[in-house]
Amino acid sequence: MESLNEEYSASRIQVLKGLEAVRKRPAMYIGSTGTTGLHHLVYEVVDNSIDEALVGYCDEIEVTVNKDGSVTIVDNGRGIPVDIHPTQNKPALEVVMTMLHAGGKFDKKTYRVSGGLHGVGVSVVNALSLWCEVEVWREGKGYLQRYHQGTPETEVKEIGEAEHSGTKVSFLPDPEIFEVTDFSFDVLSHRLRELAFLNPGVHISIKDQKSDKEHIFQYDGGISSFVEYLDEERNPLHQPPIYFERKRDAISAEVAMQYTESYSENIFTYVNNVSTVEGGTHLIGFKAALTRVFNVYAQRENALKAITTSLSGEDVREGLTAVLSIKMPDPQFEGQTKTKLGNSNIRGIVESLVTESLMEFFEENPSVVQKILMKSIEAARAREAARRARELTRRKTALASNSLPGKLADCSSKNPEECEIFLVEGDSAGGSAKQGRDRRFQAILPLWGKMLNVEKARIDKVLDNDKLEPIITALGAGIAEECNPQKLRYNRIIIMADADVDGSHIRTLILTFFFRYMRSLLEKGHICIAQPPLFSIRKGKKEEYAYNEEEREAVIRRLGEDKGIIVQRYKGLGEMNPEQLWKTTMNPETRMLLKVTLEDAVEAEKVFSTLMGGQVEPRRKFIEENAKYVQNLDV
Repeated sequence: MESLNEEYSASRIQVLKGLEAVRKRPAMYIGSTGTTGLHHLVYEVVDNSIDEALVGYCDEIEVTVNKDGSVTIVDNGRGIPVDIHPTQNKPALEVVMTMLHAGGKFDKKTYRVSGGLHGVGVSVVNALSLWCEVEVWREGKGYLQRYHQGTPETEVKEIGEAEHSGTKVSFLPDPEIFEVTDFSFDVLSHRLRELAFLNPGVHISIKDQKSDKEHIFQYDGGISSFVEYLDEERNPLHQPPIYFERKRDAISAEVAMQYTESYSENIFTYVNNVSTVEGGTHLIGFKAALTRVFNVYAQRENALKAITTSLSGEDVREGLTAVLSIKMPDPQFEGQTKTKLGNSNIRGIVESLVTESLMEFFEENPSVVQKILMKSIEAARAREAARRARELTRRKTALASNSLPGKLADCSSKNPEECEIFLVEGDSAGGSAKQGRDRRFQAILPLWGKMLNVEKARIDKVLDNDKLEPIITALGAGIAEECNPQKLRYNRIIIMADADVDGSHIRTLILTFFFRYMRSLLEKGHICIAQPPLFSIRKGKKEEYAYNEEEREAVIRRLGEDKGIIVQRYKGLGEMNPEQLWKTTMNPETRMLLKVTLEDAVEAEKVFSTLMGGQVEPRRKFIEENAKYVQNLDV
């Protein structure tokens, strides 16, 4: 966006309301007090720096995770104003840091587009920190103020001369507020990489002083580079990605897209750099334009003779990787965490801009369009087969318990909220699980044979697969675009596989299936992974269990070293009798479950396409880079 010469001073800082109830209800402002909310603190501060970049005043951002667990974010923007606020009679810096809804984002002359729309970001970070310290370099001088749980400990004081401008924010998350206070270098890196793609030319670095890990991100190719990064593990149908940017009034739409030989659709959308993971009106407009342009072109070329209907949206998006980035004033998001765009006028504007740009590309690149069109027509044929398979699956589901999979041992309760289903690797373990379970609320579905790798299959093959069909039928939620978590027969779906290489492969195959065809179940937190023990340690009649080698050694020491101690390493779930399986892995009072979350859709996309896609080299590289983090490997 263009630079603005409007004055950025205390008079631009508008106050809507004070800092009330943030510490009492933090989830209202940052989404949660778990790891997601913790990392959101960093994003809020970084977003302020990005907003400075959007108006041309910042091109360097540094993030440091310090040894004491605090985080420091430094930018070379204009620096937060420090002169006296005209209505609050306090330095503007103090107003911004201690009052909710105070900031320059409400003044369109200061920030024409902004991700930090609500103005609650940095003040909420301050309120939820044990301590926070802000340094400002502005107009040749440096300033400092320190806070404790959101309250100033010092006045804003001048600390010397400054040859540059910018802001430095350091804070330590309050352990009274957060369940965990350890920042993940990888989670932060993924978001910062994303921001670097979305803001070409901005230099973003991150360093973890505990581990000495460091990344530097700068992508002059912008979102085209983003798409190429996402498609590293796939075979593209064309090079380079299709790219265009168009503006209408104060709204700009930037698109990069590439088709690959894969069957999955991956569209990532952003508004003023905010990731809109639930989509919204801009995504609806983009999809509508894509479908319309393909059908108009196909009809004109008389290319639809092979199918009985026009191309559907799913057909034209098969194998598509796309990034849609919108810049606009006054975006209306759903809630402070900003996951869905609601502005109704954006749908038509985006649809119009994308239609115009795609039509131009189609006219100028007929050979590329022919490749994509042929793939879409093949997808339409598969869709017809999938429709028949889906109708068969839907009929089976509608017939309720009489048509449930024969191997399913259902629970007696019909209340989905209290029910859970174990997807168990192998008939032997399935038999033990059936005997050991609590029949009131626990259902068991044994899995057998080789599971289909859905990363390499179209939906018609998925629906027709005899290993996946029982899972689809038993869950009752539907599949693909028809998947509805509210129709789930079980609130919790637990994947229970052996703690060895084969078990890991089974888990990855099942998770890939859920990610590609039932993603909403992951997003809503319905998927868990059982954590069976690796060791049984017995001494006389006393038996304890260990989930890793460190726990095994601790148990042995507690039982009195090696005198009369028998250690058994479980090679598989089938080695446990029903009572052991219940006690260690199935009893809600004693078991450990790993809930599968989808905090970073971009990174999840990369991991699944790397591990389960057709490219060998990226998979080898991934294993080599991550092998050092493996603690227990059973081969």
